Amino acid sequence: MLPLVSVTIVTYNSRRYIGRCLEAALAQEYPQLEIIVVDNASQDGTGEALEEYEGRVTVIRNETNSGFAAAQNQAIAASSGDWVLTLNPDVLLQPGFIANLVVAAQTDARTGTVCGKLLRIGANFVFQHDRRLDSTGLYFTPNLRHFDRGWNEPDDGRYSSPEFVFGASAAAALYRREMIEDVSIGGEFFDPDFFAYREDADVAWRAQLLGWRCLYTPDAYAYHVRSVTAASRRGVSALINMHSVKNRFLMRIKNMTADLYRRHGWSILGRDVVVVAGCLLSEPGSLPAFWRLAGCWRSAWHKRREIFARRRVTDEYLTSWFQQEPVAKPAPQLVLH
Repeated sequence: MLPLVSVTIVTYNSRRYIGRCLEAALAQEYPQLEIIVVDNASQDGTGEALEEYEGRVTVIRNETNSGFAAAQNQAIAASSGDWVLTLNPDVLLQPGFIANLVVAAQTDARTGTVCGKLLRIGANFVFQHDRRLDSTGLYFTPNLRHFDRGWNEPDDGRYSSPEFVFGASAAAALYRREMIEDVSIGGEFFDPDFFAYREDADVAWRAQLLGWRCLYTPDAYAYHVRSVTAASRRGVSALINMHSVKNRFLMRIKNMTADLYRRHGWSILGRDVVVVAGCLLSEPGSLPAFWRLAGCWRSAWHKRREIFARRRVTDEYLTSWFQQEPVAKPAPQLVLH
C-alpha cells in the first residue's frame, strides 16, 4: 500500500498563487494524499480564496502572522502522513511530482528528505522563454553561505542523475515522518526562532549531524517563483533581510562543529565582517538582528546541546559537504521487482 503523503502549505498574502498551487497539488495522480493549509492572517483575500477548497483541503486560520517556521510546524502537527511535503504557495507541481519523490525514497532507509528539480518561473506563474533551474538541492560553502544548487543555470541535461545532496529547499521538500520526529527539538521540526528564511538549511544541517540523508531525483519537477535571492536584497522587505542576518548566526550557534571552525575559520570570519559591515553601512534595518539573536541565545544553546548529544556522523563526513562548489554524492539506483 502506498504511504500517505501530507502536503503542508503556509500562506501569507498569497492570493495570486494559492489557487493554481492547490489545483496542481489536487491534480497529482497519487491516491494517498491530504493537503493542509495554514493561513497566517493574510489580508489580501487569500482567506476568501481558500473557502473554495473547503472539503478538499484542511484550512487552519491564524489570527496573527506566526512566521513560516511556526506555521509549518502547526501544519505538520495536524498532518497524518508517513511523508510530509512542505510546499510554498508559489510552487506549481507538475504531473507525477509526488509519486516520483515517493518512489525515489525507496532506495535508502536513511533517506529522510527527497527533493526534485525546481525550475524558475516568472511572477504570477508566467512561463519564461528558456528553462532555467531554481534548485536541485542545497549546498554550503566553507564560509557558511548556502545556496540552491544549479540556480539560474540552463536546464540542458545537467543534474540528470539521482544524487545525495546536503539538503532541500522547503519550497517543495518531502520529509520522512520518522526523520521529522527524530530531528525535532521540543516537538518543533522547523525552529520558530527563525520566523522565516534559512529554516530549511537549519533542518538540513541538523539532519546531516544526526545521520540522515537527502536524495535529489530529476524525475520529479515543479516550477517555483523565487522572490528572495542574494542579488535581490534591496527588493525584499526589511523584516526578511533582518531575519536573514539573524538566522545566519543562529544556525551556526546550533549546528557548527569545532572542526569546521578549525578548517575554515578565516573564511568564516571574512564573511562575518562583510555581513556586519553591510548592516552598518548600507542596511541599518538589519541591525536589530543582533539584538534578536541575543534574545535567542540561551534557547539556541539548549538546542545545540540536544543536537550534539545525539550526533551520529564524523567530522570528516560533515566537512566533506562544505566546499566552494556544490557537492553531491552517488546514490543507489532503485531496482523495482
